[in-house]
Amino acid sequence: MPVEPLSQKEIEERLAELPGWSLDDGRLTRSYRLASHFAATAMVVHIAQVQEELDHHSDLALGYNTVSLAVHTHGAGGAVTEKDVELARRVEDLAAGHGAH
Repeated sequence: MPVEPLSQKEIEERLAELPGWSLDDGRLTRSYRLASHFAATAMVVHIAQVQEELDHHSDLALGYNTVSLAVHTHGAGGAVTEKDVELARRVEDLAAGHGAH
């Protein structure tokens, strides 16, 4: 079943519920800062688990003490969909447990 792209208005409404997230170059993006490289690495592993559960994967980057994501749906022509919003919500939910801000 194809996934429908969200309209610009729908994206803006969803972003209002996701502090720190923004739309950049057609993707939902967010960067987090953590206390250490180990904490950032642990968060990346946790995000990877969530992505596997959702069967939806982001561009995920690990820095020394940072984690960055860029999310869009390939199956919708690279547009933002509810799948992207759900992944962003799940990442937000787990971020606090890793001390990310």
